[in-house]
Amino acid sequence: MNLLHHLFVIITALVVTLAVTPLVRLVGNRWGIVSKTGGRHVHHGVVPRIGGVAMFAGFAAAMLMRWAGEAFWGWPASLTLVGEPVAGLLVGLTLMFGVGLLDDILDLSAGQKLVGQILAALVAYMPWAASGVRIDFIGNPFGGGLLLIGVLSLPVTLFWMVGFANVINLIDGLDGLAAGITAIAAVSLLVLAEESNQALAAVLAAALVGVCVGFLRYNFNPASIFMGDSGALFLGFTLACIALLGVMKSVAAITLVVPLLIIGVPVFDTLSAIVRRRRGGRPLHEADKGHVHHRLLGRGFSQRQTVLIIYVWSIALAVGGYAMRWAAPMFRIMTFMVLAGLSGLMAYWLGLFEVAHHEEE
Repeated sequence: MNLLHHLFVIITALVVTLAVTPLVRLVGNRWGIVSKTGGRHVHHGVVPRIGGVAMFAGFAAAMLMRWAGEAFWGWPASLTLVGEPVAGLLVGLTLMFGVGLLDDILDLSAGQKLVGQILAALVAYMPWAASGVRIDFIGNPFGGGLLLIGVLSLPVTLFWMVGFANVINLIDGLDGLAAGITAIAAVSLLVLAEESNQALAAVLAAALVGVCVGFLRYNFNPASIFMGDSGALFLGFTLACIALLGVMKSVAAITLVVPLLIIGVPVFDTLSAIVRRRRGGRPLHEADKGHVHHRLLGRGFSQRQTVLIIYVWSIALAVGGYAMRWAAPMFRIMTFMVLAGLSGLMAYWLGLFEVAHHEEE
């Protein structure tokens, strides 16, 4: 029974993440790999920022457990399917985690991080390229028809993967925010992948759910550890790959809109940041205090209230993304219009496109 197998994956990821996080927190404190108060940070005191190590450990343990189930206990194949891009994909995920970890420890430049992210995406894309960790065609989300993109497949796919990784990284500004949003998105992608019979995507999504829920035990306000770039880049990159393998792999489901809606809040936040920084004549990579969570805090909400508001917003968009996956074209249009309108009203109320104060990281 797939549901039971997914539950084992979730529990394994959750338990290992719960067990390893205190050890990682201790290492971060002893080695001085911490985030300090100041700039755009809203926390108080010194907090370790390498929680991504524990998250990656939980994910790796879940993958190992799933492989053992398939190899020894007769579980349906997903990691061992011939032709699936499992090895290249897992190496790519590991490289993305490594780039984030190096940044947490050494504070890489924006250019160095980007090169590392592109390399990780290339590794996931190139081996077994025909198996699905790529975008070969784009469909009309409101009707039928497919557009083959040919030689644009590589740049479009790399943009997709690197973009996903960075939108989660940008939203990671409050205790429990990125982990909670990722968990919500992973649950949605797990359901969609299972309904589309995309076994590998479902397994990856299940592992991500367990990792995020386990990490939230230590990361929800008041957080005793942050995931850092090692966690945020890894989560975003994994979501990108799940979307390519799951929602977008089936021809009937090909659409860029569904996964973008599922992670709609960080996508919307990133787009507004780009507009805001262009209007202010600032570099796109320069940090500011104009993100969704900063604006909600400025409205007088507490950290916990702000995170819960964004959770509700994310759930609404995820449900809308699920509805668009299966609904008739007319209902897809209506769903998209309603969600876009509500998000637009939220952006106007918060002033997301207004120039904000810029702070050092």
